[in-house]
Amino acid sequence: MGLDTSGRPRTELGTGDAPGCGPLRGARQSGAQPLRQQIYEQVRSAGHISRAVLAKDLEVSPGSVTPLVSDLLAQDLLYEVPDESQHHGRGRPPVTLGVNPGRGLVAGLKLSDHEHSALLVDLAGHPVASATLPRRDDVRSVESLLDEVEALFARLTEAAGPGTPPILGIGLGMPGMIDHATGRLRWSPIVSDRDVDLAAAVSARMGLPVSVDNDANLLTMAELWFGRGRSLSDFAVVTIEYGVGLGLVVDHAPYRGGHGYGMELGHTKVQLDGALCRCGQRGCLEAYVADFALVREAPIALDGALPPRGKVLEALYDQAKDGNEAAKAIFERAARYLAVGLANVANIFDPRRIILSGSRMRYDYLYAEEMLAEVPSLTLNRPPPIEVNAWDDLVWARGAAALALSDLTPRLLA
Repeated sequence: MGLDTSGRPRTELGTGDAPGCGPLRGARQSGAQPLRQQIYEQVRSAGHISRAVLAKDLEVSPGSVTPLVSDLLAQDLLYEVPDESQHHGRGRPPVTLGVNPGRGLVAGLKLSDHEHSALLVDLAGHPVASATLPRRDDVRSVESLLDEVEALFARLTEAAGPGTPPILGIGLGMPGMIDHATGRLRWSPIVSDRDVDLAAAVSARMGLPVSVDNDANLLTMAELWFGRGRSLSDFAVVTIEYGVGLGLVVDHAPYRGGHGYGMELGHTKVQLDGALCRCGQRGCLEAYVADFALVREAPIALDGALPPRGKVLEALYDQAKDGNEAAKAIFERAARYLAVGLANVANIFDPRRIILSGSRMRYDYLYAEEMLAEVPSLTLNRPPPIEVNAWDDLVWARGAAALALSDLTPRLLA
């Protein structure tokens, strides 16, 4: 399993240990929201909770909680659950509150270079169904991308089967510069169109409210709602896929920057006049670490005999594990550049924790002991703990579902 930079074991679990879903905030962090919303979100994050504990956690009187809980029960947003664990005698067991999962569903959709993925979850955050769809090579316009969104959504609803609760909203993410607040897609490597109102276009096609964000922020939402970041007030998420992404959480909420696009760690420069990046510039971090960078070097290790598209990285990794020195050197070089990137995150943001997250974390050469050992020497202060969360390929869709749940909540409670 290995150690993180603090000397503690790294974790490779896909989800957090606490029940429920959503940020585990205290009363002081939730105080800006209406009490009704605080109650609903506190119940959701706890999984199940009694009225007394709910009032205590929110630091309000039980009398102020009771009428609002009754209102949420009447609207079927909450429901009562007998707590058998606290039942030790005759009579009815005590009752706890839970978010009613049957009230509705949200869909999380992730669009990517090679394969799209989708996850349907209920309002309590439980997965209901999943689906994937290979991306067509000829999809370059937003209009053709909408066709694929519609096809992916159809697969998802078919997988869920008949009789499921209504779908109340969609969260959608893809690589590129996307303004979550306005819903606009400024640029993406997977489409040719620029400056498009993506949220409005998808909403018009699907007939549902749509929230959009870039894929790094989706992964951050997955960690914040379902993963290791639920109880942390601030942390950074670094992800490696077809690019290198950075997500930042400040005060239990994602920070998206002054223009809403998030942080482009992959396009920070680590080598002047270095390798060509797919953004058109040279020396970017992801030109050395991302999938396309590893695949670019793969023919050297695989003697030019490349497997089908989508299988190159697996073949390269298998060769490295089998002792192919050229394959190992490709991963080790990428890991050294990743150490530089992580040190830059630590120096600039000083987060409580850095989480290396995403499905690419199964390539353990990228976070080998040697790489982690280099990070402290590249930082001025003691770096934060670095943890690894090796999710499956649905993690981005899970983050998109969290995005949809987050944006849907105020509308449900309005």
